[in-house]
Amino acid sequence: MVADYRGEGLLPGQGSGGGIGAYLLNRAKPHLPPWLGVGAAGVAGALGNWRWGESAPAGVGLTLASVALTGVTWWVGRNTSAQRRLHSAITVAAGSAWVTGACLAGPLAGPLDDLYLMGGPVVALSWNVRMILRTPDGEASGQGGDKGLLEKIGLARAQIGTAKVEPNRVTAPIALAAGEQTNDDVTKALGLLASALDLPASAVRYQPDPDSVRRGELVIVPEDMLAEFVEYDGPSNLGGSIADPLLLGRYDDGAPMHLWLPGDPEADRNGTHVLIAGGSGSGKGDTALNLQTEILSRSDVLLWLSDPKMFQDFRPLLPGIDWAAEGGTPTEVMVEALQEVIPARTRWLGQHSYRQWLPQAAQQQNDPQHSCRPDGTACGCAGMPFLVAWMEEAASTLRALGDDAFTGISQEARSAGVSLIVSLQRPSYDQMSTSTRAALPSVIALGCDPRDEGFSLPDRVLDAGAHPGAWGNRKPGYCYLVSTGVPEDRYASPGRTRAFTHRSVSLMEVVAAWAQRNGATADPITAGAAASIAGNAYSGRPVPGDGHGAPHAALAAVDPEDDDMDDAPRHDPEDEQIDPEEELPAAQTGDDAPIFGEGTGRKPKGEEARRLLAEALAEFEENGQMIIGPKDLSDWCDRHNLSRPWVSKKLAEAAAEGRLAPTNTTGRWRIVPSLTPA
Repeated sequence: MVADYRGEGLLPGQGSGGGIGAYLLNRAKPHLPPWLGVGAAGVAGALGNWRWGESAPAGVGLTLASVALTGVTWWVGRNTSAQRRLHSAITVAAGSAWVTGACLAGPLAGPLDDLYLMGGPVVALSWNVRMILRTPDGEASGQGGDKGLLEKIGLARAQIGTAKVEPNRVTAPIALAAGEQTNDDVTKALGLLASALDLPASAVRYQPDPDSVRRGELVIVPEDMLAEFVEYDGPSNLGGSIADPLLLGRYDDGAPMHLWLPGDPEADRNGTHVLIAGGSGSGKGDTALNLQTEILSRSDVLLWLSDPKMFQDFRPLLPGIDWAAEGGTPTEVMVEALQEVIPARTRWLGQHSYRQWLPQAAQQQNDPQHSCRPDGTACGCAGMPFLVAWMEEAASTLRALGDDAFTGISQEARSAGVSLIVSLQRPSYDQMSTSTRAALPSVIALGCDPRDEGFSLPDRVLDAGAHPGAWGNRKPGYCYLVSTGVPEDRYASPGRTRAFTHRSVSLMEVVAAWAQRNGATADPITAGAAASIAGNAYSGRPVPGDGHGAPHAALAAVDPEDDDMDDAPRHDPEDEQIDPEEELPAAQTGDDAPIFGEGTGRKPKGEEARRLLAEALAEFEENGQMIIGPKDLSDWCDRHNLSRPWVSKKLAEAAAEGRLAPTNTTGRWRIVPSLTPA
């Protein structure tokens, strides 16, 4: 019978009366409605008795009205707290029962007057106490704080469980109305919830329960801890294994952001490839440096890097990188080498009873359970380090080699202990094939154009509240991490990578020097397979003190020559018999039209043709350019006055003889090294 109310007290001096009396009256005003209700009940009982005191039908009507009013009160209070609903129903039931009795028998009959004098003040005081104890934003509006908030965003029927409060993170389970709401309703309301709490959109997330369509967890991070700048301070686990987590940065609640590359059967975690996506200025460079310094600080991993930007960001790390290739042909060679390395590594792992790469695979194989010998005794084979193939600014490589250049690699590399990391600005379907994108299960999504969010993150992560498009390039280093090993409730949690400044260069150089001296070297299988494709283009990590690199031990063991380079001739041996004073030879057929590409020029035959082509291929091989095409021979043809059709024909003949092998790109050939390591 007592309606909901909110009192608005006045300060001293406000109102019409002024003085202490007016102040006390204004302070008492919020507490008067329950007492007015008690007084109204007494007047209603007296007037009802005067009107219906002798009427039996009125008694029936009043009784039914009392029951109906109590039921309506209970029904209307269904969206309020359980305590308030019960309190309201008891108050209305007690008041309406007394009024009914007073109307029929009289307000002074029997115990009715005593009940009124004792029960009325108790009921009124109970509401006064309730008002004093309640919070302004809670039941003052007739609802609990959570219920009022949910009603504002259209989820009034939802129920919130006991919240788990952590430093700068609140997680609350939520159950939606059965048959009326689904998890999609919460997803659509996240923006309204962030508005109601006056927080950025990225601070409110929802993690649906995979086993229920109406249950999940609401995560609220009230303070953006990522706004604080954190500079790179060195590797997190120097000398550890690549199987240990790699530290990228931290989440918005201060927790560390970790990434795993190899799989772990005990943790039920598969190996993974990684896509790094973000617009220009979003912080891809710092993200790459965080990962690369972590990789180079581990003792059982090799890093191969392709960078069309000529190592602009990564030059301090070059001494620790096992193979660094610039864009264009060097990257083309690396991709071809990977296609040979992967099956070779898979074969070795299978022979040594590894279903996937494990840290013990990088050690010397002294365990009989991992022996390649038929008799089961320990084989003692050299271990095989993990391999990370990093394709920086991969859009350039994909344009040059085709959008499916990494498809075979990405689909087969994980079983070979190889992780492919692809970094580009916009992983749209016109730049990367859907097969390759599907084979890159992990993603580090930095700020991007809002229209590109779907290219970077799965729909379920976007539905949970992730919005990298909200950052663009205004918050470098802000990112979302979706990867195996990372809890799913973290997928929609923003993080920030550590920043690299000019002060970080010395730390990068220290990490590279450590990797150069203490890092893993390529095993004979990996080194041999790479050199069988790349030839001199792959020589392994530079030797300390020598910036030009030196062959791996696995390659040096099969070098055909071991002579001192100081004794090598300073000129081509074929030029020894040439007399510099001798007249030039007479012009030959075709010398008058040396323009390349017009089909004219000399067309040598027989032994001279074979010698010229062999010299050209040997020259390219010596320079490490193992992928060639007719356009690469233009300068060479100009020097020898040879026609392009003749060169194309000879390349085809060399391919038939096994000196060249076709590549995935039409018109491009791979030089088969003349001396392939065993």
